[in-house]
Amino acid sequence: MENNAGKENGKKRKQKAAEESRPEQEAAREDQEAVHFPPTFSVSEIKNKQRRHFMFMKLKQEKRKEKLANKKKLKKERKALGDKAPPKPVPKTIENQRIYDETTVDPADEEVTFDESTDEFASYFNRQSTPKILITTSDRPRGRCVKFTEQLSTIIPNSHVYYRRGLALKNIIPQCITRGFTDLMIINEDRKVPNGLVLTHLPDGPTAHFKMSSVRLRKEIKRKGKAPTEHQPEVILNNFTTRLGHSIGRMFASLFPHDPQFTGRQVATFHNQRDYVFFRFHRYLFKSDKKVGMQELGPRFTLKLRSLQKGTFDSKFGEYEWIHKRHEMDTSRRKFHL
Repeated sequence: MENNAGKENGKKRKQKAAEESRPEQEAAREDQEAVHFPPTFSVSEIKNKQRRHFMFMKLKQEKRKEKLANKKKLKKERKALGDKAPPKPVPKTIENQRIYDETTVDPADEEVTFDESTDEFASYFNRQSTPKILITTSDRPRGRCVKFTEQLSTIIPNSHVYYRRGLALKNIIPQCITRGFTDLMIINEDRKVPNGLVLTHLPDGPTAHFKMSSVRLRKEIKRKGKAPTEHQPEVILNNFTTRLGHSIGRMFASLFPHDPQFTGRQVATFHNQRDYVFFRFHRYLFKSDKKVGMQELGPRFTLKLRSLQKGTFDSKFGEYEWIHKRHEMDTSRRKFHL
């Protein structure tokens, strides 16, 4: 009996010692799991690839946790201060750190107003002409280029598609002028994929050459709406601020007629961001008095201006207003031309 009592007492002492040492073991385990980096530590110094990747992910996780904790702390402080809280700092982006361009357009400038009243698009903005667009392609188009051309003609009112078969552009332009077309749009392709756009305003120019990318047809857009109707869409031009951008924006605007039909609730958007022009075509839906939904109808594409030429298309003797020279102009990520 005494031996059994001694064994039970011994077990109790061991259990009590184990319970007392458990917090110390857990703390030691947490210390082992936690990553402690020396002040001059660099992950790239680790030679083992798997270990280096593991340590990099740990370091990234720690930074994310620290950032989240600071964010929550600031949020609590702002909530406690209420109306006395300081304004939120504006995050630094490439757009708001943009290098100032001397050619930035001021709408109230008399010189700009005079130039607009005498340029090639003055007849359109004075409502003296109605847009009539001819859309053509490179010689013998195939695949996506044909479908893209057909879908583009459904969103530009009063546009006509003509597939040229070996006919040179120099011969097409005089025929367009005699038949009353105001713009000529040529879609180029490479390996059955659209990769370029030449836009010529008739009869006196100018001519813009764009690189086209990220083309998405209607069937490739998720959660798309029904096919667009024949209503004249509204046009939105965003962020065309320089003299060059102003000319390109006026060229895009002249493709669509005045007086959009608001009953169709269709919007064509040309959004310029970092000299890339993003095109989207939407239909807006009124869910309530305060809520509006958007449906993308397609197609969508992105344009990058390569050159702007005076007059109609002339590859040999044309005079260029602006040519994109990548190695000379793209010296800073904060310098934009449109």
